[in-house]
Amino acid sequence: MSATKRTPRINPRNAKNAVAVAKVIGPAVAPVLLPFAAKAAATLRSLKDNRRAHKLGIPVDDLAKFSGKGGALHARIAGLAEVLQELKDRGKDTEFVAETSDTLAKLTSAVRAAERMPTAKRRAVHKAVATELDHLEQRLLHKLGI
Repeated sequence: MSATKRTPRINPRNAKNAVAVAKVIGPAVAPVLLPFAAKAAATLRSLKDNRRAHKLGIPVDDLAKFSGKGGALHARIAGLAEVLQELKDRGKDTEFVAETSDTLAKLTSAVRAAERMPTAKRRAVHKAVATELDHLEQRLLHKLGI
């Protein structure tokens, strides 16, 4: 004889009974549970933001700058722009810095324009931009001697 575990089924009668119990118990319990629920929601949001920021490789404070479908690409572009600025400040490879900065500006515009495109076109643009960023990163690493 096998013991099967029956899952409770929700039917109109059970739902009606649950609502009636919630109406009776709810007003007494809600003031106690509400602060805990709010704190739990805030903690979950914070964890989600921290995870996304870590995934993009940016500080949590900068997360709002890199929102939308192209947020990860914007973060990569910003990272490359920072490294180029460091090269420019050192006075090294000024021609490469100028050329690459111009390319990054065009890529940024392309990602922004893609935000309003249909999904298939947006994905194609994002893929092309990601490929170009991979190429630029390789060139940059070569310039840095890595």
